[in-house]
Amino acid sequence: MNVVECDVPRRSVLGNDLIERADFGDAYRAPLSRPDLTVIEIFFAIFAERPGWMNLMLIARNRAAALAGLEVPTTSEIMKVERRGHYSVGEKIGPWPIFFLGSDELVAGRDNKHMDFRLSVMKVHDGIGPSAVVSTLCMTHNKFGQYYLSCIVPFHRLGLQKLMADAVIAQRL
Repeated sequence: MNVVECDVPRRSVLGNDLIERADFGDAYRAPLSRPDLTVIEIFFAIFAERPGWMNLMLIARNRAAALAGLEVPTTSEIMKVERRGHYSVGEKIGPWPIFFLGSDELVAGRDNKHMDFRLSVMKVHDGIGPSAVVSTLCMTHNKFGQYYLSCIVPFHRLGLQKLMADAVIAQRL
């Protein structure tokens, strides 16, 4: 099994209400050949190993968003993802604050004036086999948020699938 699009898991702490009212939502599933990984390790296996071109695109996007007054990750947070030994709710993992951290799910994200987003990294154990599911939900607050979302979704979809596929191929998952 490669990376496949799937539904946001209904048992996610994101909750059915947030899933249903999101202006955008997607989820991708990848097999876990290393089911002993924690959700923190899965997060880093996927998001800490980006190709250089993707880092450059993220930096350019963040500079443009900062000009619009939005809170964005720093260039150093993009170029070198810091790994610590312990994480708690409220701390940052990569460039995003953690909203929830459990044994099978991590939810991080950011709230901005134009849009809130949540990223869930979840370990799933079901009839398909051990997997990692990465879900993204976005809730827009205004026209700028709607415009931004419409511009970024194609890059998000391709980028996330690439990151997950690369992690599978490199046997980090």
